[in-house]
Amino acid sequence: MPFLVYRLSRFLRLRLRGWRMPLAVAAFVFATSWLAMALVEPADSDIAAPDTYWWYFVVTAATVGYGDVFPVSSLGRIVGLYVIVGGIVTLTLLFTQLANALQSVRGRRMRGVVPLDLSDHVVLLGYWPGRTERIVAELTAEGRFQVALCAWDDVPENPLPHNEDVHFVRGDLAHADVMTRACVGSARTAVVDGRDDNETLAIAVAVDHANPRIHLVAAVRDLGRRESLRYVNSGVQSVQWHMPFLLSEEATDPGITQIYNDLMSSGGHGNTYSMPVPAGCPHATFGDCQTFFGRTFGATLLALRGPGGLVVSPPWDSPLPEGTTLYYVASRRIDADQLAARR
Repeated sequence: MPFLVYRLSRFLRLRLRGWRMPLAVAAFVFATSWLAMALVEPADSDIAAPDTYWWYFVVTAATVGYGDVFPVSSLGRIVGLYVIVGGIVTLTLLFTQLANALQSVRGRRMRGVVPLDLSDHVVLLGYWPGRTERIVAELTAEGRFQVALCAWDDVPENPLPHNEDVHFVRGDLAHADVMTRACVGSARTAVVDGRDDNETLAIAVAVDHANPRIHLVAAVRDLGRRESLRYVNSGVQSVQWHMPFLLSEEATDPGITQIYNDLMSSGGHGNTYSMPVPAGCPHATFGDCQTFFGRTFGATLLALRGPGGLVVSPPWDSPLPEGTTLYYVASRRIDADQLAARR
């Protein structure tokens, strides 16, 4: 029991250290004014009654002055003036301490040392000036996600203080403490953007340990490290470091990286091809051609290039004059004469 009392008193001393002066002034003014009021007021005045004086003290010290309770003697009014002056001093000290406390909390948040309280958010581990701002802008567009931005110790304060959807954490990005403060355990997605592939791998290990079910996206310089990352988490999506737009796209729409990789790989389920629209093509619009490609070849048109330049996923009523280049995904190349001959 003595030990518990000691620990409690020590805790209170630490917590109330900055509040000692305003609390001491308030207690002193209250006690001395109550005693003085009880001595100078007539016996038939109930202002000094225990269940009344505290109300009088608060109202008078705050200079509200409801007038429901007031001293009737001249000396009592002098005590009332003392309460007013002492109350102003007390409130000034209390509000100053409160402002300091709020500023201290804000400062700690700016320095990234306060644990967050987030869930179903995106954790972005790594900060690169300019690059990270673009990624965050895409993630937070239209209030889509809350982002816990985790940066190294050499980033002293939140680099995006004016974005209310960004919450800052600072420290060793592969440390369990950062995982806890960034609420990785309750996050939906973690985007790892380390300083090199070895650090990215170490951070990925920490993320997977904190939340094995998280959607993990990692930026790597060497795509050969993808297999090493899959030892950590079989569902990890690896994005080449020089393609930051893919990080935000994969975080927003899980699985899109696999589609990009499949489209860019010659060994994928569908390769990308192009062909010019031949003379006499019976399909006058992009929609007609899209339907024909799908039904006949199991192919998908992606874009066209005509006199106005390249248009990705154009309107279905877009005309297809002779010479227009079509871009499509298919299991094999389609000859131009097949497009002209079949209906």
